[in-house]
Amino acid sequence: MRKPTQEQIIEFFHANTVIDFLEVEVVPTPDGEARLQLCADSRHANLYSMAHGGVLTTMADTAMGAKCLALNKRVVTISLTINFMHAILTGTKIFTDAKVLHSGRQTMVCECNIVDADGKIYAKAGATFFVTGKLFDEP
Repeated sequence: MRKPTQEQIIEFFHANTVIDFLEVEVVPTPDGEARLQLCADSRHANLYSMAHGGVLTTMADTAMGAKCLALNKRVVTISLTINFMHAILTGTKIFTDAKVLHSGRQTMVCECNIVDADGKIYAKAGATFFVTGKLFDEP
């Protein structure tokens, strides 16, 4: 099975214009994939100077979609839930940590943690995706 390269996964992140709009960084990982990174500032905050839940949800959704893409599957989100465990104050640097739990022909199930550099979990998301096709056709 042909899999996307790290460069193609990074291109996927940047093709999602909302990620660039939010100025979320794409960070290559040693396993040949990538994750998202954000140093939350006032542009990402709600009225209480905490990272807005919509920003975190967007990061988690995009990171899980990229994990599906890494398995050569293009997907759209069917459902997504997120639990916020701790407030992310402005100035905090956070990362996505996504993984695939189920990779089926028509659906995929993923989870994503939003963590800091020490591994503290601030939010946990889970989503089901519908497989619309493959990035690369199988030979």
